[in-house]
Amino acid sequence: MTSVLAFIFVLGVLIFVHELGHHMAAKSVGIGVHRFSIGLGPATPLKFTYGETEYVLAWIPFGGYVKMASREEQEQMAALEGGVGEKVFPEDKLFENKPLWARIMVISAGVIMNVVFAWVVFTGLALTYGVSEDITTSLARVDRDKLPASAMVLADLPFGADIVAINGEAVESRDDILGALLDSGSQAMTFDFAQHPSVSFELQGEEDNLAVAQAMVPLWKAQIGGVVQGSVADKAGLKESDLIRSINGQEMRSWDDLVDILQGSAGVELSVVVERQGATQTLTVVPKEEKIKDPESGEPRMVGRVGIVPMVETRKVPLELGEALSLGTRRTWGAAGQVVGTITGMFQGLISPRELGGPLAIGQMAGQAAEAGLEVLLMFTALLSVNLAILNLLPIPALDGGHLVFLILEGLRGNKPVSLEFRMQALKVGIVMLLGLMVFVFGNDILRLLGM
Repeated sequence: MTSVLAFIFVLGVLIFVHELGHHMAAKSVGIGVHRFSIGLGPATPLKFTYGETEYVLAWIPFGGYVKMASREEQEQMAALEGGVGEKVFPEDKLFENKPLWARIMVISAGVIMNVVFAWVVFTGLALTYGVSEDITTSLARVDRDKLPASAMVLADLPFGADIVAINGEAVESRDDILGALLDSGSQAMTFDFAQHPSVSFELQGEEDNLAVAQAMVPLWKAQIGGVVQGSVADKAGLKESDLIRSINGQEMRSWDDLVDILQGSAGVELSVVVERQGATQTLTVVPKEEKIKDPESGEPRMVGRVGIVPMVETRKVPLELGEALSLGTRRTWGAAGQVVGTITGMFQGLISPRELGGPLAIGQMAGQAAEAGLEVLLMFTALLSVNLAILNLLPIPALDGGHLVFLILEGLRGNKPVSLEFRMQALKVGIVMLLGLMVFVFGNDILRLLGM
């Protein structure tokens, strides 16, 4: 029930925000609006009329629409948009009679509204809850291959070396460490440790600072912070909060140890000893081979993965308005980059289409987010809003991106519109593509539920 209610909340909010963008933009440039609908198809009894527009909740819960006054698409879109609009609007209120810039603005407004909504939510969350900082100050190791020559002294640090100060300034989190390295105006660095002699070295520029930051691997416990539903780990019985003690008899001192052995064991049966609620048990896990993009070379490589994330100890740090605005912007931009990266990864063959989730997967994730609290649910909603925005920009005729392509072509042709017949044929193809995609992702959801 939690998943269902969370799904309705998330999807309802995102559809409303998207369609509100179209609606407000259409009204602002004087386009008549027959109907504002949450959902597709015929209207339910939940509807009312305000001014010239009918506001409805439709029967098909996936999507929504703003039916604008248009002579061209009345009949063609009637099935999806709850029938032909009854009101007759004057010529100057028809969509196709508005200037090209106005039509582009109206079509783009839904995507823009989703991005703005995500930014507002991210910023509001940062201002309300602050930001989580990783309080880890100990190092599992320092990667010698990444260190600049002048900082090679760091490679000799022992396992668990705990940084307490950098250049005389106390550090209490990994963020403090990275900040001291990346934001430092001084190239002379001195690291003080809890139970190890101080280390001093010189850096020769920003590239050296970044290299040192990337070389320092944090000492996270080999404890699971989350398990991906339907993953190898999930099927093997691993659970959140499990502390992994050993794999094939090898002690797991850190998350770094764990990642190292899992990535190098694709297709290999592993005996995993976990501690759960004070008791130990042994589970069998076979990492699944996956293709990833090497962060250093940029080349694809095969690694073993099981579908777990680390448990990282954090603390909440309050933010000022300016800091919250900046973080909200970075999170919005980062979310957009993740979506684009996923789409690109699929075309490059780095990410399997089987990873795509449909309504059931979204519902499950929404339910998990709701159970984790309001902050997590709103964060998930904002992330999904950015997803919706980017996906709507794909040049598929049934999506906003497809409509924008036609309008751009119109501009390139000297304000000569693409023929209505061609647009309608392309729209049919686009709808078939979207229906095919929906069937595919729904099939993925079913296979996950069946453990396949």
